[in-house]
Amino acid sequence: MQRVKAAPKALLPWLALLSALATVAVNAAANALPLNGLKTGEISDRFAVYFVPAGYVFAVWGLIYVGILAFSVYQLRPAVREDPRLAGVRPWFLASNLANAAWVFLWHYERFPLTLVAMGALLASLVAIHLHLRRGLGPSSPWERWLVDAPFSLYLGWISVAAIANVAAVLDSAGWSGWGLSQEAWMGVALALVVALAWLLALREREGVFLAVLLWALVGIGVRFPNSGFVTLATWGAALLVGLALAAALWGRAGRPSGGYP
Repeated sequence: MQRVKAAPKALLPWLALLSALATVAVNAAANALPLNGLKTGEISDRFAVYFVPAGYVFAVWGLIYVGILAFSVYQLRPAVREDPRLAGVRPWFLASNLANAAWVFLWHYERFPLTLVAMGALLASLVAIHLHLRRGLGPSSPWERWLVDAPFSLYLGWISVAAIANVAAVLDSAGWSGWGLSQEAWMGVALALVVALAWLLALREREGVFLAVLLWALVGIGVRFPNSGFVTLATWGAALLVGLALAAALWGRAGRPSGGYP
């Protein structure tokens, strides 16, 4: 009986690897085929929203995929396979991969309201991973720090930005009037949320990787809209504030042991 119960748990590390490979394959195929005859960026370009960075910024997905594959291989090592810290990540990692792949199909087949469900599930899974990893003593080695904590900080940072962009795109597709406020005003609200999140994480958790992703995204938005008046000024102002938050986080981490969070 104990062997039967142990079997699913023993399969989880392998399912984590297979789900990561499947997620990368789905995202690659989405643009290579492309799915439904549409590329991901082509669909994004339809929406008249400001909270979308320049095309080069999306290269961060390459780092994210390298990171989740690196984690998937690392967590298979016999020396760490039974580590409770990694074991607690796996179920949420599987959920995040399922949500990621589901979002791709929903986006390409233009089921835009449903993309919010998939995006919400992806964001919730990554938040759960983040909270789990921040519990206890933290990474036990530099390898764990850079192959477990750093990839998920990177992923969560980018999905936090992507979730805002996703909401903006869905509202635009539905013809939302903005409750009487202009797009510029709502962009200001979105930027304020990003800055508040950045400083919260800078002061409470010294989150260097997460903050670097936020800064990368904001700079990309500023590059995409160089002559948009208030939006341009507000975006670069937000980027400056996030940059200061990143500097504060790095300064606060300067005295920490080298095995701390990335």
